[in-house]
Amino acid sequence: MSLFKARDWWSTVLGEKEEFDQGCLCVADVDNSGQDKIIVGSYMGYLRIFNPHPVKPGDEVQAEDLLLEVQLREPILQVEVGKFVSGTEGLHLAVLHCRRLCVYAVSETLGNVEHGNQYQIKLMYEHHLQRTACNMTYGPFGGVKGRDLICIQSMDGMLMLFEQESYAFGRFLPGFLLPGPLTYSSRTDSFITVSSSRQVESYKYQVLAFATDADGRQETVQQKLSSGKKLVVDWVLNIGEQALDICIVSFNQAVSSVFVLGERSLFCLKDNGQIRFMKKLDYSPSCFIPYCSVKEGTINTLVGNHSKMLYVYQDITLKWATQLPHVPVSVKVANLQGLKGVIITLSDSGHLQCSYLGTDPSLFQAPRVDSKEINYEEFNAEMKELQKIIKEATKTQDILPESEKHRDLIVTAEVSPDLDVESQAIDSEVKAEVVPSVTVKVTIQSRVTAQKPYLAVCVQAPLAVTCDRFTFNDLDPGSSETVVLSVFLKGNFPPSELEGNCVLSCNTPTELNPEGIPKFAQCKFKLPLRLVCFPAQPSKSANHKLTIDTNKPPISFLTIFPDFADPSEDDQANVLGFQFLTGSKITLLASKTSQRYRIQSDQLEDLWLVTKELTLRLEEHFKKQNCKDFACTFSGSVPLQEYFELIDRHFELRLNAEKFQELLSERAIQFRAIERRLLTRFKDKTPAPLQHLDTLLEGTFREVIALADAAEENQANMFQAFTKLKSATHLVIMLIGLWQKLNADQVAIMEATFLPLAEDTQELGWEETVDSAISFLLRTCLSKSSKEQALSLSSQLSMPKDTSRLKKNISLFCDRLAKGGRLSLSTETATQQATVVPGGCATIPESDLEERAVVPGSAAVISHHKHTAKQKSNPGLSEDAAEEAKKP
Repeated sequence: MSLFKARDWWSTVLGEKEEFDQGCLCVADVDNSGQDKIIVGSYMGYLRIFNPHPVKPGDEVQAEDLLLEVQLREPILQVEVGKFVSGTEGLHLAVLHCRRLCVYAVSETLGNVEHGNQYQIKLMYEHHLQRTACNMTYGPFGGVKGRDLICIQSMDGMLMLFEQESYAFGRFLPGFLLPGPLTYSSRTDSFITVSSSRQVESYKYQVLAFATDADGRQETVQQKLSSGKKLVVDWVLNIGEQALDICIVSFNQAVSSVFVLGERSLFCLKDNGQIRFMKKLDYSPSCFIPYCSVKEGTINTLVGNHSKMLYVYQDITLKWATQLPHVPVSVKVANLQGLKGVIITLSDSGHLQCSYLGTDPSLFQAPRVDSKEINYEEFNAEMKELQKIIKEATKTQDILPESEKHRDLIVTAEVSPDLDVESQAIDSEVKAEVVPSVTVKVTIQSRVTAQKPYLAVCVQAPLAVTCDRFTFNDLDPGSSETVVLSVFLKGNFPPSELEGNCVLSCNTPTELNPEGIPKFAQCKFKLPLRLVCFPAQPSKSANHKLTIDTNKPPISFLTIFPDFADPSEDDQANVLGFQFLTGSKITLLASKTSQRYRIQSDQLEDLWLVTKELTLRLEEHFKKQNCKDFACTFSGSVPLQEYFELIDRHFELRLNAEKFQELLSERAIQFRAIERRLLTRFKDKTPAPLQHLDTLLEGTFREVIALADAAEENQANMFQAFTKLKSATHLVIMLIGLWQKLNADQVAIMEATFLPLAEDTQELGWEETVDSAISFLLRTCLSKSSKEQALSLSSQLSMPKDTSRLKKNISLFCDRLAKGGRLSLSTETATQQATVVPGGCATIPESDLEERAVVPGSAAVISHHKHTAKQKSNPGLSEDAAEEAKKP
């Protein structure tokens, strides 16, 4: 098979900025002159009739090829030609509008001057539709002779049948949702369509005709809108995809076929619904037309696609493929000017083309190549020069190319060092007297032309901004824009991060792409701690305490926390109190005799922001003093037990959300069932007692509202619990990193493992995602043997029944790190060796590891007593050997 371009026989472009679709093209002898004409209607309401003549390549279309052009003022959905007027068997033109069906007679008037003959249309009759039309089909419904009837499908699923000048009846399609393609089979006298449930359905005309209307008497307009009766389908075939078009082929009166073009397949059905053959398509089709084949027993089909290709199939065999200059939305085969088999295609923008398949001989001859001797020395010198350039280019170790060093778009965000004098907080839920805000100044600079620049500023809830989206006019090269916004605490709980992100998107035009290619730039900014908390009196007692060790003498809080400490009070040099706007307090203490800092609070998650701020300010302080060996460590107990309580609280709220969803579904079903029964009672002509159905409906409605309110409250609590869980997770990651002295890459792996989701949903929750990530690390870089590496993980994530497995894996993860395991994404680390933990902490024996997960010095112990007792009786056995020892 070879690929050639379609040979242009005649082509033109219709109008300007007009739109066309599948039903806008028709080929027929509309003026009853014995020659086919091309009829085209557009969504702008223009009706055009063409009688094309062949033109030479490069010549323009002759004006006389356009027989008629008229504007009908309403969008034209479909044009068809048939015997639509009573008393004559001449062909007439039917034009379908949204709310009208018009039938015209096209006639030719002989001209007396050199301009030639004139064409005009005359309105024979019209029908005003009570429903919005979608498409139509026509044919000799019921086996009538010498005339065609019209069937229109409305957008709400009603088939409206017209016997030429009069309206016959209307019927609703059962189970209707969205309209699909519709056609009529004269051999079986049935209508065939494809429903929104992706089924080919056939309805007999007799079934439609004998089904009675809701009221046989004269109907009012309101009755016409609601009348109609459900139908019984003749046969159904599930094709599993939405159909683009449907066509009946009956070249032999004894055999007819139903062709259905799907989104990815071509189906050929018998008239009883059985599949004759089907063809899977590896492209996205746009239109098709079956036509008669020269080989007996086969049918040819033209299929156009969105890649500007037109394929010719003989049954399921691809015979030819040709390139079109546009994407066809409709294709026809016609006989024009004595030329048989002309392919007529129409694009959605109005490109109308008549073409044929074939090739032109190539007259190009390759010129003779002048033979000359090769100068090897010159080639070697050029090769050395090129190798030198390549070597110089590969010396640079930059990840980004040279052009990225000087970025075309630059976004910078500057956070004001002081809080706003007048707070800009809007609709804050915080119960404090004053909710502070801080100003952020965002500047965008462009070195190139930036079209439609759009800036988005994002902060994590419960933080909020006064305005998060900005749209600018096009930026010229070297220009800049500045916007000012304020950030404040909106929710009544502390955030997990004091960071924000600015993202700029725009289009930059190029010579090859004047519309522009998309480009993005972003930057992050850090918010001050004063935004969410303020100085307070230190608290002596607290439920949770952390101690951070350093290798340098303690620094006065007056130096590292000048925005919180009062210089007039000497006691704040070693003790400092913080209070969040939500009410919780945190106390920070510096040891006078040792190099330690203690952070304490009543809530574990509240320790995170102050601990992070402390370490960052200490690092910044010693960096200014050119001290490069400063380091923080942690030798206390990782608070896993308190961390697990936050996990259980979050998981409990997720379970409650599922229960609320099930209860809401049940009550909604009950509510709809009561509504149906009440509606039946109200429609009944004979009054009957309601039997307290109205009371039951009102009670069910109140239950639905109460459940919805409870589900909404649970959703807010779950979001708050997830924020607290993220804060505690950040704290645990930081403590483990200080405890094991992990580098930046290993901390990044932990953050990706424990904080994989920015938002928590019922479909994909934090628990199952983290459990899967930790299980992967335990079977790869933290595995003890190749046997563990061979275990496969589940490919599907689903909500677990409880959190016991997750908590066990987190404890096991900490123990593997305590034994010397190191985080790495490479698969080279197959087994881990038991080593001594830095800081003098002895490792946990192998036999006590799996079921008694203990971090050195930690009070978090998850144990199964029976297994622990047996492990103690076999202290020298490994886990696998202990499992064997347990067997009788």
